[in-house]
Amino acid sequence: MKRLENRIAVVTGAGSGMGRAVAVRFAEEGAHVYAVDLRAEAAEETAGLVEEAGGSAVARQLDVTDLAALRALVDEIERDHGVLHVLHNHAGTPGAGGFDASLEDYAETMDVNAKSAYYLTSYALDLLKKADGKGSVIFTSSISGLVGSPYSPLYSLAKGGIVVMMKAMALALARDGVRFNAICPAAVATPMLRVFFDRENTGITQERIDELAEQTVPLGRAADPREIANAVLFLASDESSFITGVALPVDGGYTAR
Repeated sequence: MKRLENRIAVVTGAGSGMGRAVAVRFAEEGAHVYAVDLRAEAAEETAGLVEEAGGSAVARQLDVTDLAALRALVDEIERDHGVLHVLHNHAGTPGAGGFDASLEDYAETMDVNAKSAYYLTSYALDLLKKADGKGSVIFTSSISGLVGSPYSPLYSLAKGGIVVMMKAMALALARDGVRFNAICPAAVATPMLRVFFDRENTGITQERIDELAEQTVPLGRAADPREIANAVLFLASDESSFITGVALPVDGGYTAR
């Protein structure tokens, strides 16, 4: 029996990087995956990879800051399946660096990273409760949500808020059989890593990115997206059935210092 056999899963931000890796990993373990992304073509590509991995998928293009669209997604799942087993709130944006962010930057960073995750989870609670104790919500936070980042105060605000929100939800819904956890990655080999290492937009080279990851992460490298996906799969599956309210660093030892 595969670990997510016949389970319904939603992955937001599934069009690339870690989100895509999670969607494919879920598929390999038998899930039916809703691959959600702002970019229709990217969502479709992920859905194709899911099916190649032996799973089934539905691609959905939507803006996670559009609360009506999030509600419509949950309504669709309720109509077609009547239950949701796994929700991975992964969609995110690095936001502006420094302390001179505009109000628009602030709103976008909070809306994409935190507000969307709060409301999609809230809308999906009734379906998660119907999962016979197998409901699992996994948020993507960051090491910036556990320790301060002098380069990304807005990002730290949003990701730190996700950790505390997750813990509150874990306590509030424990007796309803729904678990809530978060992953907190460090450097991951995705396009977003370039943004974090090149806040001044100087056209950083891949060689320099690799050097910075080696210097920053105790294990000496950036993570492969699939390594993050393995951690998400663990939290989604019954293997973590007694784990809730945990912010799990998947960071190559970064927060051990």
